[in-house]
Amino acid sequence: MAIHGSVTRRIQAPGSDVFTLVTDIARLPEWNGIITRVTEQPATLAGDAEWVVELKAMGSSWRSRSRLLRHDPAARHFEYRSQTDDGNPSFGIWVWQVDDDGDGANVTVTWDLHPETFWRRVLLARVRNRQLRREVGASLRALERALTSVEEPR
Repeated sequence: MAIHGSVTRRIQAPGSDVFTLVTDIARLPEWNGIITRVTEQPATLAGDAEWVVELKAMGSSWRSRSRLLRHDPAARHFEYRSQTDDGNPSFGIWVWQVDDDGDGANVTVTWDLHPETFWRRVLLARVRNRQLRREVGASLRALERALTSVEEPR
């Protein structure tokens, strides 16, 4: 049983810039509000690249390991599988699609949660899915701010 969610937002920035920032693993904490830090990252997004981030949500913190499924800069498609780094078999599949739209870009984030344990199936995945709609929306707004903010001269 997968639990599906999706959020789309138009961002006032070139699609190439949006995709570059989305796929820059080291910069995830700059615009993704629940990622507190990146603890492991690959040299490049190729093959079965993996990265680990620390997350804070639902009143707790945990590590999440992600494995690249598809990275296609030409199509601006980024897909990966993530799961807690504690051995729990539950996982999520995340897809980021960035499409040009005039002088901006439409960014669609979709997720399919695959709760494999009892409590994640009956309760936690549904609660988390509702939270993700808000969190992803907030992350997309922060992503746009990161792309459009101009640093003040020193």
